[in-house]
Amino acid sequence: MRFSVILPALAALMVLAAAPLSAQPRTDLYSVADVHVDVTAKSSTEAFSTAINDGRPLAFQILYRRLTQQRDWGRQPSLDNAALLRLSRGYNVANERRSTTRYVADVTYIFNPDAVNRLLRSANIAYTQGNAPRILVVPMAPNVAGGSGAWAQALAAPSVQQNSLVSFGLPPAEDLRALASLNFDSAGWNDVAAVAGRARANEVALVQAVYAGNKVTVNIRRLGQNQAPVKVSIDVPNQATLANAYPAAAIAAANAIDDLWKVRTTVDPNLRGRIMVDMRIASLTQWSEVQAALAGIPVVTGVTVVAMDTGYARMQLNYTGTADQLREALANARLSLTNRGGQWTLANAS
Repeated sequence: MRFSVILPALAALMVLAAAPLSAQPRTDLYSVADVHVDVTAKSSTEAFSTAINDGRPLAFQILYRRLTQQRDWGRQPSLDNAALLRLSRGYNVANERRSTTRYVADVTYIFNPDAVNRLLRSANIAYTQGNAPRILVVPMAPNVAGGSGAWAQALAAPSVQQNSLVSFGLPPAEDLRALASLNFDSAGWNDVAAVAGRARANEVALVQAVYAGNKVTVNIRRLGQNQAPVKVSIDVPNQATLANAYPAAAIAAANAIDDLWKVRTTVDPNLRGRIMVDMRIASLTQWSEVQAALAGIPVVTGVTVVAMDTGYARMQLNYTGTADQLREALANARLSLTNRGGQWTLANAS
């Protein structure tokens, strides 16, 4: 492909694009809501101050576990109040109650994304930088899809997703009836594509619960278009009754669904790469939208426009993580990255 004539308007954009991009992670991802605090002290002021400070370590633990895989939860950095304050952007309170000696509230703690990311990188802890898609969860107990039983009710409980990274929903009753013949072990994407499309979900997780010997085994099969199914199993032991077992298993299932996503998007801060990509440019509007999209992808650390010709651009993309993680992050921004014989092409996803 030749690059000889640079249009004047695109040349100006080319100069702007040469500067490295700063990561722009989702700020809501770094907010932890509904941390309940309840402190009694010598005065109302002391109770308030102590309550806010006491809730912040719990909020950071929730955030840390949201961003990292379960295998790294034991590596959470130990931080004192001063260090936690340096990571904080502030807080909001709801359901506040005060007395002369007591303070009660539900607090939302807001953390600084850049500060948290720097901390994790300095500790050499991999963390997710991807925007999680919406997952459609099909409850199966043990091998039949159903939406009215105890297992489905446990998965649908609001508390199950309260601190999850991945947002998921269950199909409506009519769609569950349509999936009644679904087989957990052999089902593929084509079996669930229509239901997923109506739910605007890119992936489906079949979540099976098997109760035996006072424990629940949760089996999960993740299905995605043009993706091989992925299966994981989790044991939830020592539950005396089914009434206790299913809620605990639902939380374990949510954590496992998170991990399935994090395995693909958790970026090792020590892994860095760069590739040269070609892109067809149909208009200045499209070019501007592509630049904005690239600027909003955390794993993309820099974009340099190397050359342009009428209708084409060649760019160098610097990124953290792997090429597959870059491809997935671009796909979430509705950009398609393909490699044909060593030539990388970027395009708007259809």
